[in-house]
Amino acid sequence: MASWALQDAKGHFSEVVERARRDGPQIVTRHGEEAVVIVSAEQFRQLTRRGGADDLVGFFAHSPLAELKPEWLTRDRDKGREVAL
Repeated sequence: MASWALQDAKGHFSEVVERARRDGPQIVTRHGEEAVVIVSAEQFRQLTRRGGADDLVGFFAHSPLAELKPEWLTRDRDKGREVAL
């Protein structure tokens, strides 16, 4: 991932945008610390796509585990173990 100082990114913004589209994310630093990442619109959509899962219920409903029968969740009900007190 390429890194740009904020001043350089401002002065070469068209190039930063083109590189984000062509080569991938571009990091912009401010005072030597990472401040933002510039990504292409397509990559942004991929990163923020939810796939119809707006909440936890939706997430599990669209999960590959949704196809499984609930029996796989059962477990043996043991009585524990004897502990000497």
